[in-house]
Amino acid sequence: MERRRRTVPRPAVLLACAAAVPALLIAGCSSGSGSGSKDATASASGSASPTPTLAPERFTTLPDACKTVTKATVTALVPKTKSLSGTETQTSDIKARGGCSWTGNGKDGYQYRWLSVSMERYSSSTALGSAEDQAKKRYAAEVASLGKAPGFTAAPVTGVGDEASSVGGKATVAKVTSQNGTVVTRTGNVVLIVEFNGAGLEGKKNPTAQTVQSGAQRAAKDALSAVAAANA
Repeated sequence: MERRRRTVPRPAVLLACAAAVPALLIAGCSSGSGSGSKDATASASGSASPTPTLAPERFTTLPDACKTVTKATVTALVPKTKSLSGTETQTSDIKARGGCSWTGNGKDGYQYRWLSVSMERYSSSTALGSAEDQAKKRYAAEVASLGKAPGFTAAPVTGVGDEASSVGGKATVAKVTSQNGTVVTRTGNVVLIVEFNGAGLEGKKNPTAQTVQSGAQRAAKDALSAVAAANA
């Protein structure tokens, strides 16, 4: 008779109790995770820093490199040049980089001259900074690098671009010593490197340091004007 009083078998009771516990745990975890998720989202949104605003680029394109120096300047610096239109440096992005060079041996064939112009334009980037800041760093690095060459010295130049320096000295290649002059200048987000070298062949005299430096500055001013005109 006692056995008939057990209306619910023991295994069923145990299962019912066991089922009740996970339900409570699930309810508790669900409530806690929802609150934590909201707090984490709020914390993340509160700590996010705004994207910095970069200054607009002053120059958005570059001129044709071989047209940066006027024909009058090329003729004066490189008499009897092999090509008045110059030899263009190949580049994959003409809006960011460009270059051109002129060479000749003078009217008597014994006065070697070489003139080159290189241009670099920088674009603003959240990773690298503003275009002008990048150009400033590139300008400083180039002047420092050129000034480290043995026998070469660097000096600031006024009245050429936003900032400029001249680097001069002598170099010997294949037993020929040349007088070299380079002007590195920056205008906004564009860096220009202008080189002018000269050597007297077969015992002829070399041009003076002043001659090559003034020639490089003249060509640099032409190139600066060309950059401005291309972006007018």
